Amino acid sequence: MTDLENILPLWRELEGSGIDYVLATIVAVEGPSYRKPGARMLLVNDGRRAGTVSGGCLEAEVARRAWWLTESGPVVERYSTAEDDGDMPYGSGCGGVVFLLLERRATAAPLLTALEKAFHQRTPLAIATVLEGPLIGQRAFTGSAQLRATTDRLNAVSACCAPALEDLSELAFSRKTSFDEEVLIGGISTRVFGDYRAARPGLWIFGAGDDAKPLLHLARELGWFVAVADGRSHLATNARFPNSKDVMVLPIAELPDAADSLFSTRLLPTDAAVLMTHSFEQDSRVLASILGDSRIFPLAYLGVLGPQRRTRELLVKAARLLHLSAPADRAEQWLAQLHAPTGLDLGAETPATIALSIIAEIQQILAAATAQPLREVRAVKIEVAQP
Repeated sequence: MTDLENILPLWRELEGSGIDYVLATIVAVEGPSYRKPGARMLLVNDGRRAGTVSGGCLEAEVARRAWWLTESGPVVERYSTAEDDGDMPYGSGCGGVVFLLLERRATAAPLLTALEKAFHQRTPLAIATVLEGPLIGQRAFTGSAQLRATTDRLNAVSACCAPALEDLSELAFSRKTSFDEEVLIGGISTRVFGDYRAARPGLWIFGAGDDAKPLLHLARELGWFVAVADGRSHLATNARFPNSKDVMVLPIAELPDAADSLFSTRLLPTDAAVLMTHSFEQDSRVLASILGDSRIFPLAYLGVLGPQRRTRELLVKAARLLHLSAPADRAEQWLAQLHAPTGLDLGAETPATIALSIIAEIQQILAAATAQPLREVRAVKIEVAQP
């Protein structure tokens, strides 16, 4: 599960009770680090906490000192996991250094409010935060159209720094990147952390058979929004998929004509979808519904279980359902945009290992990663870095 999926329920409980808290956010790292900038942890004075900022070597030390460090307001603290870094390294962790912004409710609440909105609406968010000086903890937010009302209200920063911070949050949003750098605000050089938060991943599983269950389980462990849809009402039930955020019975005979009312407000272009109904009729009609809607297609990921020959036949049928000319040619065009067969080559044979191969490929696509062994990727980076 993601940090936010753990943090938000605890935060809401604390807000409802009026209890103060400390939010720790990684704003910079030096050297190797288990967690990266943007990772967060919520701390309560009674010992409760949610989220992580390391692999387990820093959390206790951060919790021990967080309350007195933040008595006078937000502060950025340096924590090292290097064994040779002074007399008191905080455990034999990754060997790197992390810088944490520690802040209490006064400045953290607007941030968590914006993060909560973006999390549940599954939309991206960018935050620009001052990290030093008298304006430390001041922020500006930039979100999608769905978040504008929230972010406009939360952009309650000092007049002297509001335009600069808003420009920086918009820069992080437009470039989809995070940064920590010195900038001029009100004529004074200060550090600002620009944090871009991509939309929460969503996975649509078209198919409510038993092999959908391990795929749902793995995606939920990653904190993704997951929906299950199938034309068979006895399979597409909340009782069979209690951890799914949405379970839909599809009117297969009415697709693709009825797709607009079904998918337009649910399936997002940033989502992933996997077709695994094991039914040619269902798969072809679901494909037609997705491929025929320019508002959602191309999706971030669209995979089809089964051999490529079958997928090609499904696409020809989908083109005919959409009354398109040259269905065979259109099928070839679509095939180049699909992941068929879905998943990476992991030697998968069981439902669980097949689910792992699918989730691994979706994660690789969403993260724009190589899917190569890390020892090979890092060996290349070391070789390039050498003079």
